[in-house]
Amino acid sequence: MSRVLAFPAGRRAKWLVLVAWLIILGAAAPFAGKLFGAVENDRLGYLPKSAESTAVLEQQEAFPQGRVNPAIIVYQRDGGLTAADRARAADDQRWMAGKYMPKTPPPPPTVSKDGKALIYQIALVAPPDKQEGNYVLDAVDAMRKHIGDPGGGLEVKVSGPAGRDSDQFLIFRDMQYQLVLIPVIVVAILLLVIYRSAVLFLVPLFTVAVANQLGSAFVYGLIKNTDLVINSMSTGVLSILIYGAGTDYALLLISRYREELARHEDRHEAMAEALRRSSGAVLASGGTVALGLLCLFAADLNATRALAPIGVLAVGSAMLAMLTLLPALLVVFGRWLFWPRAPHVGDSKRAHGFWTRMGETVQARPRRVWALTSLGLAVGVLGLLAFNVPQQTQFTTTPDSERGQTLISAHFPAGNGNPATIVANAAQADQVKTAATGSGVVGAVAEVGRAAGKVQYAATLNAEPVTAAERSAVHRLREDVHAVNGAEAKVGGPAAIQLDQRDTNVRDSWITIPLVLVVIFIVLLLLLRAVTLSVLLIATVALSFGAALGVSTLVFEYGFGWSGQDSQLPQLAFVFLVALGVDYNIFLMSRVREESRRHGTREGVIKGLVTTGGVITSAGVVLAATFAVLVALPVVSFAEQGFVIGLGVLIDTFIVRSLLVPALVHDIGDRVWWPSGLARGTRQRAERGRELAPDKSR
Repeated sequence: MSRVLAFPAGRRAKWLVLVAWLIILGAAAPFAGKLFGAVENDRLGYLPKSAESTAVLEQQEAFPQGRVNPAIIVYQRDGGLTAADRARAADDQRWMAGKYMPKTPPPPPTVSKDGKALIYQIALVAPPDKQEGNYVLDAVDAMRKHIGDPGGGLEVKVSGPAGRDSDQFLIFRDMQYQLVLIPVIVVAILLLVIYRSAVLFLVPLFTVAVANQLGSAFVYGLIKNTDLVINSMSTGVLSILIYGAGTDYALLLISRYREELARHEDRHEAMAEALRRSSGAVLASGGTVALGLLCLFAADLNATRALAPIGVLAVGSAMLAMLTLLPALLVVFGRWLFWPRAPHVGDSKRAHGFWTRMGETVQARPRRVWALTSLGLAVGVLGLLAFNVPQQTQFTTTPDSERGQTLISAHFPAGNGNPATIVANAAQADQVKTAATGSGVVGAVAEVGRAAGKVQYAATLNAEPVTAAERSAVHRLREDVHAVNGAEAKVGGPAAIQLDQRDTNVRDSWITIPLVLVVIFIVLLLLLRAVTLSVLLIATVALSFGAALGVSTLVFEYGFGWSGQDSQLPQLAFVFLVALGVDYNIFLMSRVREESRRHGTREGVIKGLVTTGGVITSAGVVLAATFAVLVALPVVSFAEQGFVIGLGVLIDTFIVRSLLVPALVHDIGDRVWWPSGLARGTRQRAERGRELAPDKSR
């Protein structure tokens, strides 16, 4: 295995590796370029099959009008609509209806009681040969271009479910290149600062870009050859994971390579030794992250399940490139890459001033250090008392659909902008309508059509769209129509879809979070062969997650003014943070284990902290910065994910891995390795080992 891992460092092998990667890149590039155009933003594909709203979407396809995604167009003038305004609205409606509803005569617009606004609905139905998300996006875009900017005090907006869907899809379409470009810029700047070399940073940056091409090509293949639902969010996470994890692995390898260049005249030998010393930690860390992400396969929500193979492919592509292409490139270019501080044989070790002081602090007062850091994290966890799952703020900006909904709510019943759909057996249609009307949460119920023994109604809810009140209204409406015997009534529509997504995410969290803990614990046991240390690491990372989510909750609520949190936030943040948090602890404890064999546990943990402090901290900053890219997205759910994961990584890097874990290990001593052999007097074995053989590794 040692020879296999060191293969890319060979004098001839490095050229074989480069040629192989040129072939891989040439084959992957055409498919990688098609990824963003192949994603699926279909409502039906996103939902779990068991959801009630899924059944409604499927049943809608049997009706003549098909599966409708309504756009609501609103016209408003503060001083009251003029005759010219109404004529303009009528012309716009005829154009839109002729283009998108050619077989259905449009009903006349509805004018508000105060005469200041009017609305009408355009039912968008994607043709069989077009993907729903892309069709809605193109249709709403065409409507907005047709309307233009009327000016003169008249305000016209395209809102409703189709308008909101379009705005969300538009954000990802416009940001798809930024989601790749911004991590590149962030990583480039950070590597330039970390290495303080004008050229060295280009090598890992190029390598991670190649890994991103490979990962993108693999995910494109998933879309084309599996039934997994891969949407715009998933592809954004792909690039962030590859750039974040790949740069981390590069930092670890280059740091060890630099150490070995000070011991070996031949750069090939130095790289071979660096690969032998660091590959195990990279493989263990990447494997841990991959196994943690695979737990998402247990989720019921299709989009969440898709993140499992995407995450594995991202981490796998990053590891493959960093353990083969990167070492080959480094060896080809030689020592001058490190200019102006190229390492030479016999160079003394670089001073670790800050980390030496950190180690001295831990060594002098380990119990006080871990007690104070644990207390600080526990205070952060208290922020969870303000956690409120129902998210009410959807966008960080005010897109057209949000402004349109504001106008609708000001002049009409709020639910006009987000109608619910009821499908039931036609024989009990009147009873279902009566039950819906008498539910107390519906303002009006209108029949949409009949087909195949079924009837479809559009119900105007009294509650404001995308609020907790609207979700409660859907709950109540479902209870009332379900009570009609024999009707087999079901409630769907945008509000019901959001409710089903939230409920599914909550159920999924109760499955995936414990599963991740069990899987990561088993992995740690296999890697470290120490029950005590494995429990300690899991506990500290879980505490770190709680603190990150608690602090973030307070920031969202009182800093950013985002009401409520995305229901998917705890699940995804936990999976990423626990997997990545354990990742850094594996980097640290791999070195600590190596040092403990020679110096004993207490001295070994301090040496491990001082030696790895700089590189792991740099890796943490890079990873946090790449996930923080999501905060730039004007969608609250993704901004929340980026903030929590970025903050959690920083907490793991600067508090858990730098202070809490070293202090606990130092305080516990050799017993931390129980039941492995290291628990039985590491110092004595180390002394005997030094007597028998010189210390070549140092």
